[in-house]
Amino acid sequence: MKRNFSVKEFLFDILCAVVSGIIVGSAYYFFQNSNGFAPGGVGGLATITHYLFADKISWSILMIAFNLPIFILVSAMVNKKLGMMLSIYMVVQSCIPYFYKAIGAMPYCLANNQADFNIVFACIATGVISGFGFSLMLKRFGASGGTYGISALIKKAKPEINVAYVSFIMDTSVVLIAFFVYGMKITPVMCTLLNLFIANIIVDNGLSGIKNGYKFEIVTSHPNELSDELIARLKHGVTQINVHGMYSDSDKYMLVCIINKRQIGEMMKIIKSHPDTFASFEKVNEVFGNFKRKV
Repeated sequence: MKRNFSVKEFLFDILCAVVSGIIVGSAYYFFQNSNGFAPGGVGGLATITHYLFADKISWSILMIAFNLPIFILVSAMVNKKLGMMLSIYMVVQSCIPYFYKAIGAMPYCLANNQADFNIVFACIATGVISGFGFSLMLKRFGASGGTYGISALIKKAKPEINVAYVSFIMDTSVVLIAFFVYGMKITPVMCTLLNLFIANIIVDNGLSGIKNGYKFEIVTSHPNELSDELIARLKHGVTQINVHGMYSDSDKYMLVCIINKRQIGEMMKIIKSHPDTFASFEKVNEVFGNFKRKV
């Protein structure tokens, strides 16, 4: 069944693309473009080309020239809406430096001495801020740049190919090219690698969700007493499951409870205070819905 078009959802998609473009564009303008290292993927190739032409060709124009054709193909061959949102994201990202220049905002390493430690700080800031923008795009659209667009096109043409290799090849190529372009110095290479590493960590954490928690599975012989204490002290719901202990050949009860990270210590204290009780727990990346206790 075809999904109905929602104006509200479409406008929210545009807002996400614009905000993500502003975030990533800001990271590149303030911390990356003028500091002698390149990000990964297609954007990295555009940055290196900008450096090779000694700033004679605008970085913004190169970003659009390198990425926009890919997004047009994505729109035509894979998903029209995805291609449109990626195009909006890239145009905003590429044009945001003109705004900062117009208001006289100065990049980080131009406002400070061009020391190696400043470049490292700029690299870290680029990874953190751009990674946050990437995670917004990936969470909403499943794509965040030219490399993802190329992967989608390859996947469309050859579904059996592992597209994870595309990102690896693109990022590896940028790192190798950066070594020769930036005067065969190790600092730009290390900054590029560090930027990629930090951005990927931020993306992974962003995709795992901010509403994460820990799920406890507690096996006990006295579920009512324990569940009442958990609800009263931790303010979280508890689910009871009837189980059978094979070692003791006796009926038991399993209590399932999801809590916040800061409540792990309190949970441990509660469990230890009840004899004949043991538990295991695991991290839950995302928690949906709200528990409301009925009065």
